Amino acid sequence: MHQEPLSIPPAPLWRRLAAAVYDLLLLVALWFVVTGALVLLYGWSGLPMEEVNGVERPPQWFLRNVLFPLLLALTWAFYAWFWLRGGQTLGMRAWRIRVRDALGRPMRVSQTILRMVAGALSWLLLGAGYLLVLVPPHQSFHDRMSQTETVMEK
Repeated sequence: MHQEPLSIPPAPLWRRLAAAVYDLLLLVALWFVVTGALVLLYGWSGLPMEEVNGVERPPQWFLRNVLFPLLLALTWAFYAWFWLRGGQTLGMRAWRIRVRDALGRPMRVSQTILRMVAGALSWLLLGAGYLLVLVPPHQSFHDRMSQTETVMEK
């Protein structure tokens, strides 16, 4: 198996953010489809609905304990599926960047989980984790925490 050289330059911040926007558009569409299907199925189930501003919807416990965890798992599955199969989401492919482990190998499942958790922390800190890209070794907080790197595609 051919191993890529380890000296591929890190992806610049602007490309990472552009890819993130592309991926977010795809992810939001996926969230809408899954949420719509789940709410529809809940309505058909005959379980009690609650009325909010004249509109019937599933109760808060369902949204908090079923829908929200499902959307979190779906988000991880979206990214993990792409990262484990070629190291690129569709947004990353469009902007010609790729993610791999720090030794240049494909990511492992455990790294996808760490990367998602650290990436969420990066966004919760208003994107501060991404600013680490501006200082050597030019990798984000989630790259560093998951022992991965985001590089330019050769």
